[in-house]
Amino acid sequence: MIAYPCFVDGRALPVDEVVDVVNPSTGELLAQVARGRAEHIDEAVAAARAAFPAWRATPVLERSHILRRIGAAIRREREELAHLESQDTGKPLSQARTDADVAARYFEFYANTVEAFYGQTLPQNGDYLAQTRHEPYGVTGHIIPWNYPMQIGCRTIAPSLAVGNCCVVKPAEEAPLTVTRIAELAHGAGLPAGVLNVVPGLGAEAGAALAGHPGIDHLSFTGSVLVGTAVAQAAAVNVIPVALELGGKSPNIVFPDANLDLAVPTIAKSLLQNAGQTCSAGSRLLVHESVHADVVDRLEKVLAGIRIGPGPSDPDLGPLISARQLARVQAMVAAQAEVRPPRIGGGDGASMPPGGFYFPPTVFDDLDPGALIAQEEVFGPVLAVSTFNNTDQAVEIANGTQYGLIAAIWTRDLDVALRVCDEVQAGQVYVNTYGAGGGVEFSFGGFKKSGYGREKGFQALEELCQTKTVVIKVGRDA
Repeated sequence: MIAYPCFVDGRALPVDEVVDVVNPSTGELLAQVARGRAEHIDEAVAAARAAFPAWRATPVLERSHILRRIGAAIRREREELAHLESQDTGKPLSQARTDADVAARYFEFYANTVEAFYGQTLPQNGDYLAQTRHEPYGVTGHIIPWNYPMQIGCRTIAPSLAVGNCCVVKPAEEAPLTVTRIAELAHGAGLPAGVLNVVPGLGAEAGAALAGHPGIDHLSFTGSVLVGTAVAQAAAVNVIPVALELGGKSPNIVFPDANLDLAVPTIAKSLLQNAGQTCSAGSRLLVHESVHADVVDRLEKVLAGIRIGPGPSDPDLGPLISARQLARVQAMVAAQAEVRPPRIGGGDGASMPPGGFYFPPTVFDDLDPGALIAQEEVFGPVLAVSTFNNTDQAVEIANGTQYGLIAAIWTRDLDVALRVCDEVQAGQVYVNTYGAGGGVEFSFGGFKKSGYGREKGFQALEELCQTKTVVIKVGRDA
């Protein structure tokens, strides 16, 4: 049995209690991690605060070199990290390998872009010199979810380190292993002690302590609307800015002229990625009534051929993260099935692999857009299909939830595509593709209750800095 400690001030921090980590593919105990509490968060924040002056003063070029070495270390240990992530989350091994590649890419991308992250000189008359400067907040807190620990962890940590902040990270209790390992790799790559600290534990203990800690200067959170609201409220007591990336109910919108040979496999992938446990999952399908039957028939054939199994065997669909999540998905599907049975899947799971937390791909067809399963985030491989008969109705249905994270438009008509891009309420909109969060370079964040603030891309650097304006009177009479 492997035990993972807190990683604080460049070393393992002894903790008396542990939390069990279960392998969702088998239901068996995988590892144990430290049960960090408020006092351990205090130690981590103190270590970060002590390290901040020197890290902030480190020249940008030197910080950039360290970030590149961290990226190289992640690439060097790609297989170890991918297998660990696959066991920890249940996701297919090929997806975990992609996560490791993307994690490395965050450090490489921000190592490059931070060197061009300049302030501005503001035009004035000859009496003044005015500038804006980007300055780090100080200590940033990061509460990481269980669905993409490597990717989401690194997408907030890397830009924060790049601009000169020090970080305290609380990974999810369900999947904390790779984040802790990456902190060790970062320290081995030359990151000074105290600059990156990881305190695993329970959300109600370590997570709550971090969200409400007065020593934190900025907080990043990814998770549910309910928990995100509580995190924002806790941070507001200390007037701490928060970047929230919350839920989604993202639609694929299929028009009559869509290339269905391209669209349908992509729609299936957007649903099955990480067993549907993705904020940006394509969990709604809005299809024009003239092609509805063809689209759903094609989708049924694609889903009938998928392989389901343990993450390390690299199937098309792995398990859900936990018995609790499985029970939640089952309950939501059962409630909808009482009103309208699913067209595909939705069974009792008897045909699923034994031992783990598996749920079959499930499609509810021809739903009222107001149905609960078409409105609420399921976080499982469950698709809600609704029809429309014109562009106005398509946009109305697409915008008819509390979320606004991603949308995809499938059409060959450029006028229709541009119009829907303008009118749909989502932080990212794709045409004839589905980004599932997009690349490292693409700004990412939500509208409405999908959250606020932006991660990824150049905007992440701005998110994790404060802007200072400096005005200097010049001239002979100064």
